[in-house]
Amino acid sequence: MSQPFRVDRQREHQANERTFLAWVRTSIALISFGLAIARFGLFLRELQEGVTQTTLPRNPISSQTIGLVLVLAGMVMIVLAAWSYNRTFRQIERGNYQPNRWIIWITTLVMLLIGGLSLPFVLWQPPASGGAGQESKTSYGVRSKSNSIFRR
Repeated sequence: MSQPFRVDRQREHQANERTFLAWVRTSIALISFGLAIARFGLFLRELQEGVTQTTLPRNPISSQTIGLVLVLAGMVMIVLAAWSYNRTFRQIERGNYQPNRWIIWITTLVMLLIGGLSLPFVLWQPPASGGAGQESKTSYGVRSKSNSIFRR
């Protein structure tokens, strides 16, 4: 009768490992996305400063801040995943597994916070440009001729 117990326990451990790997993949995605956002924001800032020849004041909620928060959230998620994996492993071995939902709530709250910090960037619209044919600056500080493609 010990054979069915052993197979069930093996399946439980494999499911635990798959869950851990899913958390790690999510963590890697958060870290990668955070690095991409931070680097792209730095590129846009340098582009704007190069065109305007002025140093712009730092905004506390910038793409670099959001990128940093995403990287930190990914790092914390890896630690929580390892902790959860080891906790579940011990519970499977003892035969008294009890699910714990607080990691899900923490992850949900962190993602809501990051989403809330991202809202100003999604909702922000660049100022309206001047009249047709007039030179204006775009939101990134690059000079462009409005309607220059359509006017000759």
